[in-house]
Amino acid sequence: MKRTDAELVVGARAHYEDPAYYAHTYRRRLDDIAYYVGLARGVSAVLEYGIGSGRIAIPMAHVGAKVVGVDHSRPMLRELAQHLTLEPVAVAKRVTARLGDIRRVKLRRRFPLVIAPFNVLLHLYTRADVERFLARVREHLAPRGAFVMDLSMPRPEDLALDPMKALHAPRFRHPSAGVVRYREYFDYDGARQILFITTELTPVESPRDSFMIPLAHRQFFPREWEALLHYNGFKVEHVYGDFARKPLESHSDTMVFHARAAR
Repeated sequence: MKRTDAELVVGARAHYEDPAYYAHTYRRRLDDIAYYVGLARGVSAVLEYGIGSGRIAIPMAHVGAKVVGVDHSRPMLRELAQHLTLEPVAVAKRVTARLGDIRRVKLRRRFPLVIAPFNVLLHLYTRADVERFLARVREHLAPRGAFVMDLSMPRPEDLALDPMKALHAPRFRHPSAGVVRYREYFDYDGARQILFITTELTPVESPRDSFMIPLAHRQFFPREWEALLHYNGFKVEHVYGDFARKPLESHSDTMVFHARAAR
């Protein structure tokens, strides 16, 4: 069945409509925070694409960096604003956010460090999307500035899953729905290299209130992403397979790219 652009819009937004569930889901994801905080130390200003609720931005602000973020999710940005009210005034003043499309927002200033953490780039579904976004990065990157990003490595076993068969996970306590049963469905569109992941959550005490959360992720392979950077005016300096800077290997889960604008 041919998927419509509307499904991509939903797949790019639904995962971020419930900030409490998002925070619960990724509460143990800490290595990337430490990595980007390390990069931000001693840097005057950082542009973060996909700032969300401030999971990475606020820790960077704690080490003195001024962070400007762009995000298209109103719920996540509202959560960011709430988090900032709980921070020291000096920290809160270092974080500002702009609602908008990362392919289009123009801030008319340059940054020594631009980051796109945790799969933000997997919502660039077409070559045109990538080209528009990388054009914005070049406009915002200071001379000799660094562009650092991380993407999930495509997993062939996930791409080959039967979309009609669910993967089950242990029950857990959802922040608002109570204890829920958890199932995931994976449906890979090989022609467009988009993996559609549907999460089904069923409250144990009220099964009729079951709900689904769709997510659409473009699958970029390592050499493909390197080529996209190259042909859009970037020089790749380093590629790592995790946040400990180990080499990228076939079994790596993450690709961490460090690039600069090519002269």
